[in-house]
This record gives sequence, structure tokens and C-alpha cells, in this order.
Amino acid sequence: MASGLPLRLPAQGINASQQLIKSDRGSMLTMSDDNVMMNQIVGTHAPDGREVDVKPLLLLVEDILKRATLQIDSSVTTSQAHAEMEDKTYHVNFVSMLDALSYTIDRISSEIAYKALGGTDAHATTVSLFNMLTSYSWDAKLVLTLSAFALNYGEFWLLAQISSSNQLAKSMAILRQLPSIMEHSGPLKPRFDAINNLIKVMMDVARCVVEFKDLPPAYISNEVPALSTAMAHIPTAVYWTMRSVVACAAQITSLTTKGHEFSISTTDAWELSTLAHKLSNILDHLRKQLDTCYQYIDEKRNVESFQMLKNLFEMIHIDNMKVLKALIYAKDDIQPLIDGSSKKRVHLDVLRRKNVLLLISGLDMSTDELSILEQIYNESRHHGARLDSLYEVVWVPIVDRSVQWSDPMKQKFESMQSSMPWFTVYHPSLIEKAVMRFIKEVWHFRNKPILVVLDPQGKVVCPNALHMMWIWGSNAFPFTSLREESLWKDETWRLELLVDGIDPAILNWIKEGKYIFLYGGDDDEWVRKFTNTARAVAQAARIPLEMVYVGKSSKREKIRRVIATITVEKLSYVWQDLTMIWFFWTRLESMLYSKIQLGKLDDHDPMMQEIKKLLSYDREGGWAVLSNGSNVVVNGHKTTALQTLLEYDLWKEQVPVKGFDLAYRDHQGRIHDISRPCCRFDFPMTTGRIPETMKCPECNSTMEKFSTFLCCHDEVIPDELFK
Repeated sequence: MASGLPLRLPAQGINASQQLIKSDRGSMLTMSDDNVMMNQIVGTHAPDGREVDVKPLLLLVEDILKRATLQIDSSVTTSQAHAEMEDKTYHVNFVSMLDALSYTIDRISSEIAYKALGGTDAHATTVSLFNMLTSYSWDAKLVLTLSAFALNYGEFWLLAQISSSNQLAKSMAILRQLPSIMEHSGPLKPRFDAINNLIKVMMDVARCVVEFKDLPPAYISNEVPALSTAMAHIPTAVYWTMRSVVACAAQITSLTTKGHEFSISTTDAWELSTLAHKLSNILDHLRKQLDTCYQYIDEKRNVESFQMLKNLFEMIHIDNMKVLKALIYAKDDIQPLIDGSSKKRVHLDVLRRKNVLLLISGLDMSTDELSILEQIYNESRHHGARLDSLYEVVWVPIVDRSVQWSDPMKQKFESMQSSMPWFTVYHPSLIEKAVMRFIKEVWHFRNKPILVVLDPQGKVVCPNALHMMWIWGSNAFPFTSLREESLWKDETWRLELLVDGIDPAILNWIKEGKYIFLYGGDDDEWVRKFTNTARAVAQAARIPLEMVYVGKSSKREKIRRVIATITVEKLSYVWQDLTMIWFFWTRLESMLYSKIQLGKLDDHDPMMQEIKKLLSYDREGGWAVLSNGSNVVVNGHKTTALQTLLEYDLWKEQVPVKGFDLAYRDHQGRIHDISRPCCRFDFPMTTGRIPETMKCPECNSTMEKFSTFLCCHDEVIPDELFK
């Protein structure tokens, strides 16, 4: 930022000044023309380029003025600590600066006192100060004037406060008539309150002006409207603050020269309150511009940080520290992680040269997700040093900065954090805006949890390993995309793929070579017909048949009712635990998302066609999968599955020839060819990667894309949307 302003305000600056002054035209000015007055002030401004760091001086002034009151403010202790800290920071430079400025401060102090004693007009006194400070920048003019005022005002109150215990102070106080003033302090309290109120606003304006001077020129310039507008207003703000200093000094001078008998006049009272009101309006305007400037700077920094982060991931590193610091916390002043096992804070070094799995989520991660993930994590730890020493999980909480951090959010965060056995980021506020943007734009985070895998050098080796973790658990280590591809190559369309280790009972049925119906849906009447018919057909065909109800991916309340019906009527085996049902469908969806993420959603892949069918049937209401041991024979919609069983008499002759499974499959195929039900898929916007196109697994036609709005409560989603 430039150290000073041009000699004359531009036209917009004069207009801006007029806007701030116009409401009080004629009331505070001795001149008739606001424009002429501000031209006169700006005409005195001829900075010589010297740089004065006024911040430590302003802190000292603030400390003096806060203490120089009848009752010391409770915030003095904080102010003192702050001032002491700043004093250490600026000590050498500060002393050197005071040596250079003390003469100027004394001159200002004397000028104000002399003009006040002589009864000089306030505007004329203020102009004389500007003439004295012509070579300084606007912020330096203001802080130097406040320093001179603090010198006199502080001396006045210092004598008042210590005169009772210090004989020297007592004698000096008598010369200034302070005992008489203190004796009658009650009637004078409104006067001091008015002065203190004006001083507070003066200091607020001064801090605001200094903040503008401190804005980083690398991120903002005078071409930015908010800054140019503020810079046009600053001369007016400085003028009225310095004029307020003159008014306050005149009040104190009147007291010390005329004593307590000097009663505050109506004009004096009006002047102090009007000045405070005017400065408050000026301050409000400047703060609005300052806020806009900070937003602009913040956006520029975020853009820069975002680009640096993108560049960082394109580089090769010797370890993962640079990447992790950029993502989580760049400084070394605090320990940014919580160790899930000890619940103690630790540094990022605990992750050095390890595979790091970044669990990225909001505060709405479900207990189902957490419990299953914890189970997989704990199982991986049982493998011993092989996995334990090679990878770590870190929870990175993403919280919308525009939403105010509330007690319920704090409680939710702490509850989630305390339940996690892995590392967690100490607080969501550590995650910078640029990092959140990177996570959303580059890693496609859309509120639904993702698990980004970084190798020991900080390179992304899988954009989301959550899918393969749900499907294969810790067997997917080291959770890279290459490992994901390898696992798919070894996979086949079998019942174990669908149920994994969710239920040992099913795995036992597979070993025993039984026929198994895996079925789902939320229509209890269809469930009743299907299970009763299937049992009757199994008895007629003399085959060992087991059935298991695995619910539906949504509508939990309806699922509970269906489970209750199945249990009471003993229709079939059923998963009572809704977490098992959730995991079944999450794994199934993960299979689809895994293929999408790998870019291998092959429409000619028979296994993926069956998975897509099953997901589509679930959305449409119900389905049934028949397997012969491990071998999945047929996957059908509820209408064709039930109809095939009802028409058993039409294909029972084929059972001895083909076997029950193939006879069932062939007849269902004929029914399917007649009814030919097509598919639908719903991808929530919270899903990171959505395919551009998909083909129907039933008819192989390119499917149309729609935007659908659904209520988040399962029970109120209209059934028509699934038909």
C-alpha cells in the first residue's frame, strides 16, 4: 500500500467526505462549505515518504487512555498483558522510534494546550495540527495526535489517582485544582462519561485507520473499489478524530483552569455527543469497507493457496510431511491431531512415511458407517505389524464456515471424535478454506464420506478407498487403485461377493450346497406370497431351500414392519440388525461406485450388469436372487420372481432334466422377455463421481438423465417415484 495519498483528494474523495459531513451541515462547521474545508485539510497533506510503524505507539496510547478513568476498566489486565507482549516484540525499534517522534508529540501537546487556553476555535486548532504534521501519512498524523492527548490526559488522571498516597503528586494536584475537582466528582460524572465515550470512539476509528494501512499490498491495491472508497474517506475520519481530540483536551483544560465551578454548558455537552455520533457513523462506514477488503484478501489468498495445493500434489516428495501440513496444519506451534487410542494431542510427525487414509466427512456421518469402519480398522490391527505400522487413518472434519459453530455442533463433533480409534484433526477450524475447496473440487467430496489414500510420499494413490474397504475390508490394503483393479480381476459373480462375512449362517448354507433365495423389498404382502410359494415349490421339487430377507436400501421404518411380519409369521430367515442390512446395500452400491471411479463401468461386464439390476430392482420395490450354493443362478424383479414360482406346474417337468436352478432360470427368462421391465438409478448429489452416461442392464439402451427432488425422510417418499 502507498505510504501516503496525493496532495488533493479526487472528486470522488470530496464527494465521499461530503456524504459523511452533510447530515451535520452548519452544526459542526465554522465554514459554510464542506468541500472547501476538506480541500483545506488535504492541502496540508504532503507526505515525504517516511514510514512510521504506529501500531506499538497506538497500543501504548490505548493502555494509557484505558487506565485514565475514574474507575479502571476491567479489561486493563488483558490490555496490560497485550501491551507487555507487544513491548517485547517492538522494544528496540519502538525506543528508536520514540526518540525520533517525542519532539513532535511534545509540540502537538503544547499546541493543543496553548490553543485551548487561548480559546482558539476548534477547527482552527485542528488545522494548525495538520500543518504541523504535513509530512506524515494519515495514520501517523492521527496516532501522533492521540499520543499527545494521552500524555496530557494521562498526567491529569495519574495525579488524581496517586495524590492521596504520594506527597509530590498531592502538591502538583493542588496546583491543578484536582482535590476540588475530585471532591465534586459526582456532579461532574456526566462530563467524564461524555469524554470517555468520545475517547472510545476515537480509538476505534484510529485502530480502523491503522488496519487499512496494514492491508497487504500483495493481495489488494487502490484499484479495488472497497479500498479506494475507504482511502477517500480516511482524511475525513482523521480530521474529525483529531478535532474530537481538541474538544476533549479543551474540556480538561477548562477543568484545571476554572475548577469544579466550571459547569458544563449546553453547547459543550452537545458538541461532545455530536462528535461521538459523527465519528460512530464514520466508523461504521469504514468498518464495512474494511470487512469487504478482508473478504477480498481472503478470496485472493484462498485462490493462491488452492493453486499451491494443486501444484503440491503434482510434485514428487521424499516423504508426506509437506502434503499433510498443507492439508491439515502448516505451523509447528500446536499439536493438530488427537491420537484415537490415547486421546492425547500429537504432532503430524506420527504420520511420517506412512500410508495415510484421510477419512473426510461432515458431522453427519452415520453410526452405521462409523461402526463398520471401526470394525474393519480393528480387524486390520489384528494382522500385526504388517498393516499396523504401514497405514494410519486420520479423520478430517469438514464444517461449513458460513454456519456459526454452535453447542450442538460442538457436542456432535466431540462425540464423533471420542468414538474414533484412529487419529482425528483436533478441531474443524484448523482446516483452511482453500483446503476445503480443494477437497470438494479436486477430490469430489460432496458431504458423503470419502477415504483418500496417500502413499508414504504424499501421493494420492486412490481418490476414495471407502468403496473397496466396504467390499473387501482390510484385504484391500494398501488401498490403491491398482489394488482395487487387481481385486476386481479376481472377483466372480457369486453369493459370497454379495454377503461377504455379514452373516456366517449363509456361508454355512453355501458349504452345504443348499439352494438360497436372497430377497428384499418393503411390500409385506408380496413377501408373504413369495416366501409361502417358494417353500411350497421347494417341498414339491424336494430341494433344500433357505431364504433370507435383506431388506431395502431405504425406508427403514417400513423395513422394520416387514421384519416384524416375517418374524411373527415365521416366513423366513431375516436379518434383525438394521446395520447388517445397511452394510449389505452399502457394499452393493460401493461395487457400482468402485467401477465408476476406476472408469470401468463396462456395459459388457456380466457381473456389473447383475449388480446394476439388483440396485435398480431395489429402487423399484422388490427382488429375489436364487443361488445354488455359491453360484448365483438368476437375479429377478419381484414380479417375475413370484410369477415364476406360481407357474411351477409349467416348468416342473424340466427340473429332473436341467435341475431346479436352471429350470427356474429359464422359465423366469421367458416371463422377463414378455414383461421386459427396465431399470432406473438414483445418484444423490452428495455422491462425488456420477457417470455421464449409463446403459440399461435389461435392454442395453442408453438411459435418460433426470433431476429428482426427494424428501430426506424415508417414510414420506412417494411410492410412485419408484415405479
